[in-house]
Amino acid sequence: MNEVKKPSMLAAVLLKRTIVTALLLIACCFPGCGQPNVASLIDKAGSGDAKAQYNLGLMYYEGKGVEQDYNKAREWFTKAALQGVAEAQNNLGGMYYEGKGVEQDYAKALEWTTKSALQGYAEAQYHLGGMYYEGKGIKQDYQKAVEWYTKAAMQDNARAQNNLGGMYYKGDGVEQDYSKALEWFTKAALQGDAKAQNNLGLIYDEGKGVEQDYSKALEWYTKAALQGDAKAQSNLGVMYLEGKDVEQDYERAFEWFTKAALQGDAKAQNNLGVMYLEGKGVEQDYEKALDWTTKSAPQGYVYAQYNLGLMYYAGKCVEQDYSKALEWYAKAALQGHAKAQHNLGVMYYKGQGVERDLIEAYKWGLIADVQAGKVSALSTQLKNEMTRSQISQAQKKAREILDSLKKRPQIPEIE
Repeated sequence: MNEVKKPSMLAAVLLKRTIVTALLLIACCFPGCGQPNVASLIDKAGSGDAKAQYNLGLMYYEGKGVEQDYNKAREWFTKAALQGVAEAQNNLGGMYYEGKGVEQDYAKALEWTTKSALQGYAEAQYHLGGMYYEGKGIKQDYQKAVEWYTKAAMQDNARAQNNLGGMYYKGDGVEQDYSKALEWFTKAALQGDAKAQNNLGLIYDEGKGVEQDYSKALEWYTKAALQGDAKAQSNLGVMYLEGKDVEQDYERAFEWFTKAALQGDAKAQNNLGVMYLEGKGVEQDYEKALDWTTKSAPQGYVYAQYNLGLMYYAGKCVEQDYSKALEWYAKAALQGHAKAQHNLGVMYYKGQGVERDLIEAYKWGLIADVQAGKVSALSTQLKNEMTRSQISQAQKKAREILDSLKKRPQIPEIE
């Protein structure tokens, strides 16, 4: 598992539990939910009934019983919010956050979401945690994010539980604790949260906070994958590709990689490219191998960048192009890929796609040696050809790159 990803902190869906509750309330008050019922609700809302104002806002937001109208939804949510209805305050905050029916305004989103969260509304507490995590409308503060996620998680908000698990997993705003990450991922996963199910699968896959168990990893990846979670589909593909607690099956691996790749998952796209290149689980097809690798590499997926460099260097799947090979090797090298670093050094040494430069060649050779833990023939050869001044310059440049790689955050692939 090599793909990196930051957990998603603010879901695109504005309303979750409140929609069902409110619409059931409306249905009870207004059987049939026809136009006369809307008129009756409007009368109540116009008379200052806060719940009616909130429910009317929901109807306009969703387009249920009325034509969808974000402006009117915002208008009625505002009226209810000013009367202290926590759900309305949360939804109004969401509209400002997303810029629906109003100009996007993170400050106002924060204001209304905070009002709702302080009333104990779990969905608002979850959203507020996300705003602190991402630094939207307020200075980024992981400790505050943990505080608000915890409040929502204690009320069984599954998305907050998942995100709280992610913070314990990474040690963001809290001491890293894989056991607590496992605890919160499990709570959310048992509620059916697909991201948490994938994360739980990852924990069992890696054996962090729990004894490594490929069987349970497979179980949780499958649950999430069947809900359409791209990361889980990609991880499940790896299980079948490598035969982890399941019979190795290239065709099933190809199937799951395809599902994830079509959703834009960079790791799956790269793996799909490799399968087309090698003809595993599918008929060999260089054109498709190049296509999928090219989709993955621009997303920053280091292995795809390296593979694309290889393709351009060798002229495999594509016309040979040293300058493009150099470009993609460089991208992978700056992310710490040792083989890309070594190949980059070779290209500078030979002057392939770039003017010959012994200092750059030795710089990348040294960096690759440190990453790989051994001295290469390239570095030995270069040292014999260079002056002391050149060697000193290369060493200085290499140290700068290595220092930057040490500072580079290693973000786990949790969601």
